[in-house]
Amino acid sequence: MGKMIHVIVACSENRVIGRNGALPWRIPEDMAFFQQQTAGQICVLGRVGYQSWPRAALDGRRPIVLTSQPLPWIAATANAPNFHPPVSVQSLRAALTVAEKLPGEIYVCGGQRIFEETLALPRSLRLHLTVIHAEVPGDRFFPEWRDGSWREISRRESSDENFRYTFLTLER
Repeated sequence: MGKMIHVIVACSENRVIGRNGALPWRIPEDMAFFQQQTAGQICVLGRVGYQSWPRAALDGRRPIVLTSQPLPWIAATANAPNFHPPVSVQSLRAALTVAEKLPGEIYVCGGQRIFEETLALPRSLRLHLTVIHAEVPGDRFFPEWRDGSWREISRRESSDENFRYTFLTLER
């Protein structure tokens, strides 16, 4: 089967994960958790996510970007310590084939289509889910996960001045 696949995402109660190519909220605690979890790991993500995340290729991350378009060269990060240039692939299957050969854990970081394909895989997954307890307008969504096939590993409640949220770790 290969390595465990970690899926890491923040979504609202109505499953929104994005709006107009960006996150529809700013939650520093969640962003710090995301950066810390993915540092030094393999990050599978789409082109929009890669282009909107300045640190995707830093902190020892090995980005694998699903895209059919050429990726822009981000010269500013090329000389940074622990920089790994992105690997461009055209399918989730190709991304996972590359990821299995790299050091580190596999983290699927979105977007919507990549999350849908990953959750449909017939293999074990660990879901690092930050549920934002609000209905948020958006145009990108996380698949329905509340179907009962997940086993809760950990849960931590938190909040900031704008939102209440729960950090969940689930496995199937």
